[in-house]
Amino acid sequence: MAKTHQNRFLAALIGPLLKQELKNQYIKERLSTKDAQMKKILLAALFFLLTVGISQAADTAPPIKSDPVWLTQTRASIKSEKYNQAIQQLQAANETSSADWNNLMGYSLRKKQPPDLVGAEKYYQAALKIDPNHRGALEYYGQLKLINNDLPGAEALLARLDKVCTFGCEEYSDLKEAVQKYKSKK
Repeated sequence: MAKTHQNRFLAALIGPLLKQELKNQYIKERLSTKDAQMKKILLAALFFLLTVGISQAADTAPPIKSDPVWLTQTRASIKSEKYNQAIQQLQAANETSSADWNNLMGYSLRKKQPPDLVGAEKYYQAALKIDPNHRGALEYYGQLKLINNDLPGAEALLARLDKVCTFGCEEYSDLKEAVQKYKSKK
């Protein structure tokens, strides 16, 4: 009986200690699991914030406003090769302080039948006075130079486009191709 009493005493004494030890072990395991989960959550949150932060940094420029109606309509007319209509739309808009307006007026005058090459040149020059790096005006003015048999003038505009289009652009490629065609015919 003394042994049973002793066993009960030991059980009463060791039981809570054992329970406490098991609890501590369980808590440690849970914490290490929670730590791992928390690390994963923090890494995911950090990745998300960095990604959002990077995209926000790329969008620090003011929001792009939509093109004015006259520009959209004129481009549609030009795409449909309705150059006289484009000229009328541009005249109605009368946005002479816009490089795009001057460029499209020059383009339409050059492409209409019969073309007005003198007028086209005037508008290309105006566009480039407003924006010396206007890629469209540089390309189209270069095309006009080729029509007027001014290869050095076209090549000078191509060189300017090369500087403006650091990593290449469609305008540069198109004018370069036109210059090469022109040279192959001569």
